[in-house]
Order: sequence, then structure tokens, then C-alpha cells
Amino acid sequence: MKKDGNMNSLKVGDMIPDFSLPDQHGNIFHLRDVLGSKMLVIFFYPRDGSLNCTREACYFRDLNDIFLENDAIVIGISGQSVESHREFASENRLNYKILSDENDKVRNLFKEPSTFFGLIPGRVTYVADKTGKIVYIFNSQTEVQRHADEALKIIFLLRKPY
Repeated sequence: MKKDGNMNSLKVGDMIPDFSLPDQHGNIFHLRDVLGSKMLVIFFYPRDGSLNCTREACYFRDLNDIFLENDAIVIGISGQSVESHREFASENRLNYKILSDENDKVRNLFKEPSTFFGLIPGRVTYVADKTGKIVYIFNSQTEVQRHADEALKIIFLLRKPY
């Protein structure tokens, strides 16, 4: 279910790699602290403050209560500093964690390449179940609001009683 994917990237069925990164407040977020209790929506975005990244981040903000009500947490990741993330989150009233991956350590763990001739970091969203298994991946630089819509659809499907 990955669109526009890279053969070396993580794929549906893989486990989310374990990682720890500082959030916009300087607190260290450890993935292992939420595994087993929450579904995960992890979105990589290119840059704080750009038009499309702001639209994407704000749309996740607007839907965040619905994610939380359905046992899922939203995590944004990009390569800017904690200070940049703090400002971006404050200006846009972001109500979820934005993690600073300044050296692309986690982006590289996810094997996410840059796009547009290697100049722009990719925009990719991963949805993982409570065990950390990837159940859906959406990759699009241009359909920024669709990242949250697609993730929410999958969360609803995972929560649906059978």
C-alpha cells in the first residue's frame, strides 16, 4: 500500500525502527515508551514554516483529538532544531510532538530518501499498530492534507470491531 515508494524503504509489515529524539520542548521522546499502548501516526515533513508543511502540520493538529480518541498518537519529524520546532509548534498551536532529527538519524533508519533531485526531504506518513508493525504508508510531496486523511481512515479500520 505504499505509493511512489523506494525499493529500499520500509514497507507494510515491517516494524517501526526504535528511536529516541528530542521534541519541541527539548524532552526526549522514546518510541518504546508508547509501543503496546497506542497506534502510531508518524509523518516526516521537509521543513518548519514552509507553506505545504504548515498546511500539513495544521491539518494534523485539527484532527489530533480524533486520533487521540481512537488510541493513536501523531508524531511529526523533520530535520530542524528543537528551537525551530518550538517556534513552529507555538506559532501554529500544534498539539502533538514534533521531533527534531537534525542529523537525519531517524529518517535514515526509515530509509526515506530525499525527493526532487535529492534536494528536498521526503514527505511520508507511516501508520503502525500498537505492536509497532507498519500497516500503511503514504508518500506524497503535494497532497499534504491527504496524509492525515489517509492515516485517519486506517486508524478507523484498525479500531473497527469485527
